[in-house]
Amino acid sequence: MEVGARAVVPTDLEVVVALCEFGSDELRDHRGGAIWSRWEGRQDPIDASIRATADDPRSQLIVGTIDETVIGYAAVDDVTLHDDSHVGNLTDLYVLPEARGVGVGEAMMEQAISWCRSRGCIGIDSIALPGDRATKNFFESFGLVARALRVHRSLRVSDRSRPGPSSR
Repeated sequence: MEVGARAVVPTDLEVVVALCEFGSDELRDHRGGAIWSRWEGRQDPIDASIRATADDPRSQLIVGTIDETVIGYAAVDDVTLHDDSHVGNLTDLYVLPEARGVGVGEAMMEQAISWCRSRGCIGIDSIALPGDRATKNFFESFGLVARALRVHRSLRVSDRSRPGPSSR
């Protein structure tokens, strides 16, 4: 079994779109996933979003493979900061559940880090949803640690599990 990662080619895009849809569906059900899917997740139509990333010179779309079969994908953007330095923003990283744990995610992460280094990025960022210990541990194995925590409170009465400070 040969595990690898490489830049996407046009014939990969249909599979990448399907993988993105699987990954979005999976994350939507996690804690924080409902808002993630509306804010940081890819906009519909997903195929147009993926194709735009593939065509953007400030982005790298990566596929992960086992024996040349695409079973995962990642996307990273080169973001210019206020001081004109750059940081890599890993927006997507997904491997089919039955192919996890054999090094595909690691190969794609190495490819993303290498791409960011080649562009002079000062770091790489990504998001792990709350309670997603596997993702957090994966990122930590590559030296990514929390640098900020984004907090959220639903303002819909039906979504609130406990009253806020003003209603106590």
